[in-house]
Amino acid sequence: MTPDSTKTDLKNLTQDELVDYAVSLGQPAFRGRQLLPWLYKPGIADFSQMTDLAKEFRALLAEQAFMSSFADPITEISADGAVKFGFRLEDGLLIESVLIPEEDRNTLCVSSQAGCAMKCRFCLTGQMGFRRNLSRAEIVNQICAAQDWMRANAAHLPGPEQNLTNLVFMGMGEPLANFDNLLAALSILTEQRGLDFSARRITVSTCGLVPQMLELGRQTTVNLAVSLHAADNETRSRLMPVNDRWPIEELLAACTQYSNKKRQRIMFEYTLFEGINDSDADARQLAALLREVPCKINLLAMNEGGGLPFHSPPYERLLRFQQILMNAHYTVFIRKSRGADISAACGLLAANHELAA
Repeated sequence: MTPDSTKTDLKNLTQDELVDYAVSLGQPAFRGRQLLPWLYKPGIADFSQMTDLAKEFRALLAEQAFMSSFADPITEISADGAVKFGFRLEDGLLIESVLIPEEDRNTLCVSSQAGCAMKCRFCLTGQMGFRRNLSRAEIVNQICAAQDWMRANAAHLPGPEQNLTNLVFMGMGEPLANFDNLLAALSILTEQRGLDFSARRITVSTCGLVPQMLELGRQTTVNLAVSLHAADNETRSRLMPVNDRWPIEELLAACTQYSNKKRQRIMFEYTLFEGINDSDADARQLAALLREVPCKINLLAMNEGGGLPFHSPPYERLLRFQQILMNAHYTVFIRKSRGADISAACGLLAANHELAA
């Protein structure tokens, strides 16, 4: 059933905004502070269940507000344990998020937009074009729905942890292009009385929107991941049109400022494309380029699929690339691609589903 558009979705409100909302209803401010824990408590779907709220306040909320949620998501489970969720929005658009369970952690890859306007040449979501930004509630409800699924399907989890431990904004869309809603969602996610995620366990990925990167650094303490994918402007612009607006020099200056302010290392994401950016010379150029930026490097082989004109290099080439960077004293990981058999791997989100119904 479609919610009444005249009612307020409380999942769109931060803790401070819930206080303001309660006051706007003629209620004491403390009642707004009471709301947040109930909104994100498992199994709460109705205001009548919020037993420590005054009865008249619960009745008023039922008249004026609602709590959105994602019910009955499309769910696909990979042979490697990754779980892809498809969430149908009220306007018929479909978004996806991916659960990556491991022995010691459970990570959710979260979407921030329906589609994407960045047009990265190697990303199927980017080829679909941009539909719209997600609301705060649509961002947060991905986490809530994944947590609900995990509690109901603990047998599918490889470790003892049955809750999400880490969040990465690396799903559909460019998070920093939906900046205001991203910031509000981060506030909701890290509120101790609510979902209570540590900012240190949240990573926001960007293709390189420099002004928003700097503002994110001013307003949050979350980790930053930057999709780099090339060590020179010509190659990066070929792969990522955003580089024409903010070339590598401006991007790295912003990364250095972000890292120095937060005293934390930037994670650079570097996908290897055979014959384009995977040579020994590319690795040495990358090592020289990042010398002044406190960082870690994540290497990933291209995920082939969807008719894109790129190929994955042999695994031996990936190892050689890593070794050159390690010899230059970088911390370098090879990220194992998860969920490729359900089109949940990096760059493949929404590959098998239309964005609109």
